[in-house]
Amino acid sequence: MANAIGIDRRNIARNIKHLQEQGIIRRIGPDKGGYWEVVNKK
Repeated sequence: MANAIGIDRRNIARNIKHLQEQGIIRRIGPDKGGYWEVVNKK
């Protein structure tokens, strides 16, 4: 993902953490084999 976007891996991790803290995304399943889900905030 970092290569495709052109930013550092640390920035990707920081952005994902920020989205989690805001309740925008959540992790479904384990680290290997799981996926991120966008939470529908209405």
